[in-house]
Amino acid sequence: MLKHNFSAGPCILPQDVFKKAAAAVLNFNDLSILEISHRSKDFVAVMEKAQSLALDHLGLTDKGYKALFLGGGASMQFLMTAYNLLETKAAYLNTGTWSDKAIKEARLFGEVVEVASSKDSNFNYIPKGYNVPSDSDYFHITSNNTIFGTQIKDVSDVNVPLVCDMSSDIFSRQLDFSKFDLIYAGAQKNMGPAGATLIVIKEDILGKVSRTIPSMLNYQTHIGKDSMFNTPPVFPVYVSMLTLEWLKDNGGIPAIEKINDAKASLIYNEIDRNPLFKGFAAVEDRSHMNATFTLEQESLKDIFNTMWADAGINGLNGHRSVGGYRASMYNALTIESVQTLVNVMQELERKA
Repeated sequence: MLKHNFSAGPCILPQDVFKKAAAAVLNFNDLSILEISHRSKDFVAVMEKAQSLALDHLGLTDKGYKALFLGGGASMQFLMTAYNLLETKAAYLNTGTWSDKAIKEARLFGEVVEVASSKDSNFNYIPKGYNVPSDSDYFHITSNNTIFGTQIKDVSDVNVPLVCDMSSDIFSRQLDFSKFDLIYAGAQKNMGPAGATLIVIKEDILGKVSRTIPSMLNYQTHIGKDSMFNTPPVFPVYVSMLTLEWLKDNGGIPAIEKINDAKASLIYNEIDRNPLFKGFAAVEDRSHMNATFTLEQESLKDIFNTMWADAGINGLNGHRSVGGYRASMYNALTIESVQTLVNVMQELERKA
């Protein structure tokens, strides 16, 4: 296994989680976790614990929220949020590819007001100073943009239900999560392997649209069946539970936020100091999960690529929409890995 995994996702997970998950594949109460019934008491306990830990980390226990683990990825939630919440009009903040995709799905169900967009600068900043129409059924934002390396730093109060795609920074920093009425996140960034999606939803926003919602796309159906309406993604839910346990054992969100801040400071300080590199995202909107940057001298590209590969670094190439490089620094990535990348960047400077 490569030591320094900067992949944007599926991404790095804690070593302790790998070990426990691997052991459960071979033996989980005399069966493999891959073959147990999702109706068994053993897996029901896993699901209940995963749901409980998610709400606990977010500070939403006993506050009218439910946690669901469903399949379909965050992309399915682009559709489900609109199906369940959009009666006449919804407001969206467009900060990149995933916002674009969410807007496309929502337009199947009603009017979509794009309150602001950073498309004019290839999404390298977060729009500010916009107004959300008070008659919107909900307002949708994407908290972190993996492709472009931007992140919403302050979540403004709005007078309509707030929906957030938090796929790439959930559990990474402290926020007042009670501001959100619906949060969804693919597991494959900070929770587990691909295949599960966490949805945290305030129950009182449901049941207000006039359309008939198909059972599989109805949040109320899945709440009523405790995420067991159909066979859930058993192994991804189990690994997500292990990761949430790992987070709790290591001090929870307050502790991991300090580590994430230190990692981000380390890489951005080098990007700004080193004349061979240039950051892509606006400084005030830089993501602490995904640092995007370019190499100023194209002639050094092959040398740099060889150097970071030889250092045991994986997944550093940027998305085709931006080019350059992207260092994804999710919760399980150590600061030692970031230091390794910084060392390579400094070595390139010495060689240039």
